[in-house]
Amino acid sequence: MLSEITALPNVQWPYVAVLVRLALALALGLLIGLERERRGKEAGLRTFGFISLMGAMSGSLGDNFALLSLCMAGLLAIFLNVQTLRANQGTELTTSAAMLVTCLAGVLCGQGHTITPAAVMVIATALLAWKERLAGFSMGLTEGELRSALLLAILAIVIYPALPQGTIGPWQLIEPRAAWVTVILISGIGFVNYILWKVYGARGAELSGFLGGLVNSNFTVIELSTRVRESQGRLLDPAYRGILLATTAMVARNAGLLLILAPLALLSSLAAFLLMLLTGAATVLLSYRLRDRASAQETTAIRLTLPFSLPVALKYGFLFLLLHMLGNVMQREFGEMGFYAVSVLGGLMSSASAVAAAANLATQGAISPLVAGNGAIVASFTSVVFSLSFVLRTRNRALVGKLALVMLCIAAAGVLGVVARERLEPIVTRWIPGVQQLGPSNRP
Repeated sequence: MLSEITALPNVQWPYVAVLVRLALALALGLLIGLERERRGKEAGLRTFGFISLMGAMSGSLGDNFALLSLCMAGLLAIFLNVQTLRANQGTELTTSAAMLVTCLAGVLCGQGHTITPAAVMVIATALLAWKERLAGFSMGLTEGELRSALLLAILAIVIYPALPQGTIGPWQLIEPRAAWVTVILISGIGFVNYILWKVYGARGAELSGFLGGLVNSNFTVIELSTRVRESQGRLLDPAYRGILLATTAMVARNAGLLLILAPLALLSSLAAFLLMLLTGAATVLLSYRLRDRASAQETTAIRLTLPFSLPVALKYGFLFLLLHMLGNVMQREFGEMGFYAVSVLGGLMSSASAVAAAANLATQGAISPLVAGNGAIVASFTSVVFSLSFVLRTRNRALVGKLALVMLCIAAAGVLGVVARERLEPIVTRWIPGVQQLGPSNRP
């Protein structure tokens, strides 16, 4: 009878799995505790380590113990605030919130989660470490910037889900969501570019150029060219490097898409992509070595206008819709030649979409890997040339001249890669089994 009254949970735990969960929870707790310790807070390295371990053990025991650990962490936060108030040091609301987040992350670790608690704790530590920078940024926000952020949220969260899915219309050519994604991309790139420029000055243009090139290089060039025109040429050097980085990132992204989706297609176009990537990277490094430090420092003091222009985003979204409709018609009516025409149109809108479409067609057997690789190269070429057309609108001869020369070198490197592929294909086919599948003769 006594054993029934005093019975405790008896669970057979896998020791290795439990030790791994506890180790992860401890590491995450020490991560955020290290930041608090560095700032001289009362709750530091050891406190956050204990809280995270308590959460992990409670999560392993079950939901009831997890709730109990959260309550205990809350009581600990209350005692911390009472102590700081008695010492006339104010409240520790941020540290208290961090303690609760740490306990909950520990519970997730105890339940077997890995990515979620790790991501949460890294973000929480970043929020604590960037206190001064985030506070300074928020205090410097204007009413127009807040309205722009709200408008971007409306575009992405309110309007996009309300649009119909898939294609509509009598010929199934119109895809509203795809066109609206273009509007969101242009607005989002402009907003991120504005924030980076405001926080980091000239370096922000280069960072946003690289990140934007991974998303859509054409839209990134539109944004950077607009900033050059607004600043009357004073942002020429950082915008030039940002456009170079966007173009290089675009080439690397397209090659990576082929590697993931259709490796044989990448093999057929590897020489072209590799030479284009090396040329772009070389021009970026050269521009850093020759940059004018005085002009870079001057650009940080320039006041920019609003984060993005909705009319410009809507205009390019409408253009994307028209090109998308025309591309579907060309591919339906003209077969392989229509595919190359669609690749050109894809380079005008989003070379990533064109490359992904080519890779999917190759894996489905609709086209050969050789044709898919050629289509990816054509889309990349088109994207490079089309980007230059937006630079022409700046009417800045120095920027247009330098970028035209660089774009020509990148395109020439790609052509050289295609020629080299044609020359080396018989040798590669002879020595590497299965490469003959790249040729059009085996196309279904």
